[in-house]
Amino acid sequence: MSVRRSLKFPLRLTARQAGSLAACLEDHRQLYNAALEHRRTAYRKAGVTIRYGDQSADLKHIRADDAGGQGRWSFSSQQATLRRLDKAFAAFFRRLKAGQRTGFPRFKGRGWFDSVTWPRDGDGCRWNSQPQHPATAFVRLQGVGHVRVHRHRPVHGVVKTISVKREGRRWFVILSCDDVPAQPLPETGAAAGIDMGVASLATTSDGEHLSNPRHLRTSAERLARAQRDLARKRRGSARRRKAVARVAALHAKVRRQRLDGAHKAALTLVRAYDVIAHEDLRITNMTRSASGTAEEPGRNVAQKSGLNRSILDAGWGVFLRVLAHKAESAGRELIAVNPANTSRTCSHCGHCAKENRVTQAEFACTACGHTAHADVNAAINILRAGLALRDASEAA
Repeated sequence: MSVRRSLKFPLRLTARQAGSLAACLEDHRQLYNAALEHRRTAYRKAGVTIRYGDQSADLKHIRADDAGGQGRWSFSSQQATLRRLDKAFAAFFRRLKAGQRTGFPRFKGRGWFDSVTWPRDGDGCRWNSQPQHPATAFVRLQGVGHVRVHRHRPVHGVVKTISVKREGRRWFVILSCDDVPAQPLPETGAAAGIDMGVASLATTSDGEHLSNPRHLRTSAERLARAQRDLARKRRGSARRRKAVARVAALHAKVRRQRLDGAHKAALTLVRAYDVIAHEDLRITNMTRSASGTAEEPGRNVAQKSGLNRSILDAGWGVFLRVLAHKAESAGRELIAVNPANTSRTCSHCGHCAKENRVTQAEFACTACGHTAHADVNAAINILRAGLALRDASEAA
């Protein structure tokens, strides 16, 4: 069994290479914006719809007219940038047909375009381009040269796609690999349901609580100071750029801490259980603003905004995504169940009522008197629902 995985490594750039990569990113941003303007103008003035194929065919003329700019970069990476715009339009029309908030594709300002992709290894890029140096990995990028990579773990499978991303002042290479061999773990014969929460990141049906470190709350004071300092800086000044970099570095640290915690928590579950049932959460819907409109203002706006902030700080989406990847690689079964009423239903007698949930942590059934930790009770219900779904699918 093989899976597809992405690996992210820091780049060790020279000053010249850093400048070349920044120029590459800027030229791809300008290409994206020019292609977007082309589509908008053609439709507004002539009613003509421009598609990816039309813009890709124009690339050779653009490169010929601007040999020192667009012409120095990989043709395939520029095609990938045009596909990125095409995907944005496809998502816009999909939301429009579904009656959702559309979000028309926007122009990318400086700082809002941070990655370039080469769709195929060997076409404008080459991973491990100097195999005669076994202790160090290199990636060769057209227009940049051989860039040293801090490869902190081995790369398995076949490298298909290579991307370079800028995060603050740091640069990373991201490898998308096919045919990565799975690493199945020994069977344990155990199954568990997990209930996502804010007090604890996750609670299992066995009563184990995985802690929620609340990294954003821990860094809130430093972030507030950095953002106040940023607000006092004059736009366009060097000091403002440095203040922006400090705020970005703090947010990046929180993001790395959250991801690291998600990996550790998911690995704990995958090692302990063969079958894991979890709630099929719609986190975007759960964290929508409650402010409402001027005509219909929302209720309990302050409480809802605090809950939204706590949910996003917990990183449920990151955790569930990491859990899915680890479960697939380890040969574990992951089942998503409808979360409706799992917190209100008694795991002992099945009675469902809002009054059963006494407090955030306490569950007391009004029918049979069963008491338990509310999250453990919900996790048991989730496990039962997951096993029922598995039995039904096997029977079919």
